Amino acid sequence: MSAQWLRRNDVIPVLFGIACLLAFFVLIEILVASGKINPFIVPKPSEIVTSFGRIIADENVLSRFFVTCGEALAASLMLAVTGIGLGVLLHRLRLLRLATETWVAAMASAPLVLMYPLFLVLFGRSVWTVIMIGFVAALPPVVLKTLEGLSGTRAVLINVGRSFNLTPSQLYWKILFPSALPTIFVGVRLGMIFALINIVGVEFLINFGGLGQLVNELSERYDLPGTFAAICFVILVSVVFFMATERIERWLRPGT
Repeated sequence: MSAQWLRRNDVIPVLFGIACLLAFFVLIEILVASGKINPFIVPKPSEIVTSFGRIIADENVLSRFFVTCGEALAASLMLAVTGIGLGVLLHRLRLLRLATETWVAAMASAPLVLMYPLFLVLFGRSVWTVIMIGFVAALPPVVLKTLEGLSGTRAVLINVGRSFNLTPSQLYWKILFPSALPTIFVGVRLGMIFALINIVGVEFLINFGGLGQLVNELSERYDLPGTFAAICFVILVSVVFFMATERIERWLRPGT
């Protein structure tokens, strides 16, 4: 009974969120229809909904969706391997950490997407330009959060491990990494946000790739409902990747 009660209570916030979203759309519909919001700036939500079928049929949006998903997946895998690895390296080498941590933090706030002309020179007008900009722009939060999680491990846990004569690698895999895992996943999620923003932004800027290119084409045609519908597919990419990271975290931490 308690498990069923918990499952039912898990549904309530979801239904409430959907109801709030629908109420927001109804409000926007009324404001646009009454002229309170300029329809040449924000289209009616009903027009956005009806444009989904058109852009799916005419704009090949599903293949573009998978292109952006593939680019985001490649950047995310590179982030997970490189970002976590660099975070571990900075944690183990204190001198390197003191020398570079400030620079890494500064990179997190830098608009690296503006460096896309350099990446075009290095990789050409190709999918690797999009992936590498997303990867480089999203790397700092993963590194910093990995470093924060490892540094925040309670000293008593480390002392217990040492009392059992654990080797440095055993200490890392059995104590440091499991303790830091929640913070590391926060960093990975932040990195995915940075990566997806930059990937779609570069697709838009160089008119190459998936959904960003579609948004560019629709906006140049001044197809506002189609543009907002394409942006909804960008949001869907983000939702898919967030759900995937939650599943992976639950798999790595089955007790939570």
